[in-house]
Order: sequence, then structure tokens, then C-alpha cells
Amino acid sequence: MRTPALIPLLVTLAFGATAAPSKKATPPKEESVKTEKYNPETCAFPKDDAELRKLLSPEQYEITKRNATEAPFRNTYWNNHHPGIYVDVISKEPLFSSKDKFDSGTGWPSFSKPINKGTVKEKKDISHGMVRTEVRSSRADSHLGHVFDDGPGEDGLRYCINSGSLRFVPLEKMEAEGYEDWLKDFNEKDWAEAKKNPYKP
Repeated sequence: MRTPALIPLLVTLAFGATAAPSKKATPPKEESVKTEKYNPETCAFPKDDAELRKLLSPEQYEITKRNATEAPFRNTYWNNHHPGIYVDVISKEPLFSSKDKFDSGTGWPSFSKPINKGTVKEKKDISHGMVRTEVRSSRADSHLGHVFDDGPGEDGLRYCINSGSLRFVPLEKMEAEGYEDWLKDFNEKDWAEAKKNPYKP
């Protein structure tokens, strides 16, 4: 299995040299995210720039709308091991599952695949003198991060994602928030882990 770069400086260059403005990890602006049940047919989200700025923290806005990159090892979810799913911070669209999350040693949340193929789209990125594959969310067109070919699994992919583009929905809250369709992916061991170690934002 191929292993990703472990030197933070080289990883930062590989992931993206544009940094988000905050020097510290900025927790997701949870208080601004509505918690009614997710429904892809009826769940609207702001598209106006002024409304997006109200919804997002400054760091989240820079990441999702200006393609910035947060600091490694100083972001919200890089070391989160709680079972659950990761959704788009703007549209609430499910993007990644904890079942596919792995420790890449890079300091960013890393996943071997999206939760569903249609939830993310890829785009060629030639910024900063490099040729990379950018990953964006399908519904809100949020910049998420990049995908590399040094990951585990059959496809050998590593989706290196900014915490600031995500909101984590813990397993025990998935049904209440409308994500019951994805509960089938979790087993008794996952539920036991969630009960043993309650999620603390």
C-alpha cells in the first residue's frame, strides 16, 4: 500500500499553499446550522454571498468559496474517530462516512471514498504550479479539498478534505437529523462505541 507524505511542509505544498486566515482551528459554526431533518428534495441553502457569510465562519467561507486550505493538525475533524457522517457545511448533503475515514498522517480528515459517488465532483486544479484534482460538493459547489492516488482500499485513493467544509453528524443523531438512510452502514460495534464515548463538539 502506498503511503502519503508525512512531512507537514511537503504535505501542505501537495494539498494547497493557500492558507485560510485563521491560525487556530475554527470550530464549525454549529449554532448557525439549522437542525431540521435533512431532505434533499426540500432542503434549501443560501446562495447569496451575504447570506453565506452569515451562515459560515470567516474560515469556512474562505475554504468553501475561495479554495483556501486550513492548517494541518489544527482543524476540527482530523483526529475525530467517532462514528457518523460528514455533510456539506452549506447544503447538509452527505459527503463522507466515518467508516471510510483513515489516519493518513497528513493532519487533515482523509477518506478512501465519498459516501456516494454523486455527492462530490472533481475538477482539474493547476494552481500553485502543480497539477492536482480538486474535489467539490455537488449541490453547493463547496471547495472540499483534493484527491490523491496514495490511499488505501481497492481504488487507492485519498480524499484529503478541509474540516471547515464539513459538519459532522454523530451516529446517535443521524436519525433525528434525517440521515436514517445511511444508518444501515453502521453495526452494533459502532453503536457501542458511540454509547461508550459520547461525541463532544
